[in-house]
Amino acid sequence: MSQDELVENLLTLPQVKKLLGTIGEENLDQFQRRSLDYVSKFTKVTSDKAEELLTILVKEYEIDEAEAIQIVNCMPETVDELRVFLAGGRKIIEAQKLEKIVSLLNESRTLK
Repeated sequence: MSQDELVENLLTLPQVKKLLGTIGEENLDQFQRRSLDYVSKFTKVTSDKAEELLTILVKEYEIDEAEAIQIVNCMPETVDELRVFLAGGRKIIEAQKLEKIVSLLNESRTLK
């Protein structure tokens, strides 16, 4: 007998919206429809832009994937707001890098 192995994938809200959209609203159950409604209201960038931001935050700024996902989900507008997401981390990120991250997020927000 083989056991199925579960794999957990962390997703941003825009990625969830895209996934649920591919299923088709008529094929969604009640929970999935509520989830689609939620992500539609709170998504601040497109799925492609979210993936791009996620890659930049993880590779260039060395932010943990889980923290980067929360940053993309909430899209903080100031350095102080951004620090909230990084407070639990073990690394200290320079103020200059934080300002660059906020600038990147603000640019991405306007390109929606």
